[in-house]
Amino acid sequence: MSIAGTWMQTLALAFLVLRLTGSGADLGVATAARYLPLALLGPFGGLIADRYDRRRLLYVTQSASAVVALAFALMTALGQASYAGVVVLSLALGVLTVVDNPARQSLIGDLVPRERLANAVTLNSVSVNLARVLGAAAGGALVAGVGLTTCFVLNAASFAGVLASLFLMRPAEMNPVERPPREKGQVRAGLRYAFQTPALLLPLVMITVTGALAYEFPVTLPLVARGALHGGAGTYGAMASVMGLGAVLGGLVTASRGNPKRSSTLAIAAVGWGVAITAAALAPSLPWELVALLFVGYGSVSFNALSKTALQLAAAPAMRGRVMALWALAWGGTTVVGGPLVGWVAQDIGTRWSLAVGGVPTILLGLLMLPALRHMDPRPTPST
Repeated sequence: MSIAGTWMQTLALAFLVLRLTGSGADLGVATAARYLPLALLGPFGGLIADRYDRRRLLYVTQSASAVVALAFALMTALGQASYAGVVVLSLALGVLTVVDNPARQSLIGDLVPRERLANAVTLNSVSVNLARVLGAAAGGALVAGVGLTTCFVLNAASFAGVLASLFLMRPAEMNPVERPPREKGQVRAGLRYAFQTPALLLPLVMITVTGALAYEFPVTLPLVARGALHGGAGTYGAMASVMGLGAVLGGLVTASRGNPKRSSTLAIAAVGWGVAITAAALAPSLPWELVALLFVGYGSVSFNALSKTALQLAAAPAMRGRVMALWALAWGGTTVVGGPLVGWVAQDIGTRWSLAVGGVPTILLGLLMLPALRHMDPRPTPST
């Protein structure tokens, strides 16, 4: 429920910025604003997720996110929407994401046994992408039919589902986690642990490159819908929904396989995903674009789930929050650079190129990393 509301809000914000400025570069900057705090403070959020009860942290971050959604709704309902206001509220969401993301991702490992971790991570991705199908389709129809404000209101209301879920969890049945004592240098210790552990470092490098260039769909898809395909919110909603459908299918297939036997599976997934993104960049019409995006969605959830699983399997439990904060920094924080970059490419070179600059490097990265990952040990490395 809540992620569907978030996708409604993402779609509404994209078209609000395009309505206010008409600029792909401005859309990239507004999207990057949400991830700037993550880029600056991400490792500290991971330490907080390791040190404090993750369930209680999520009560705070999710409630505050609902308040920000209401602020967006009031801004548009009162006719006071401005580009500066969008950027400020996006920054506020980013500050919440600094803690929310590592706490939410790490909570998965607290809820399931190790042998079910890959299934749980992937099914989490399935729920996200099923919500994308529903949220993008509903958001496109709402923006076209009744306006932007309704999307923001429904997103604010949807956080009630998250808070109810957190309340219904039974802490006594969750996996015990050893909380690190308060000491100096714990953020540096997390960074050092990740950089000295190849099973963590190589996936993080892959996630950084693909997060910056390939996973910029909140920027690229609205621009392709308006530019190359000459459509609007309805076109974007259809594109995002089909991509989400592909991700649901990919997630179910990935979840059925359990924990990956070889780390090289991540490199193979990167090559396949890059090919699909490049095909979407070359698609000559909307029907062909939708076919390509079905495979883009399949590839995105496969790569995302495999990368998160690789990190959680290789990370010591006491370091998991800090490691997943680095995942969030690599996957989302790089939008600070990638969002404006692909927006500029779309505006000055062509909207299709905004997809190509993500697809081609993803293919090359997968091919480059394949030999190194083939002999990687996926078991957790003790922290020192």
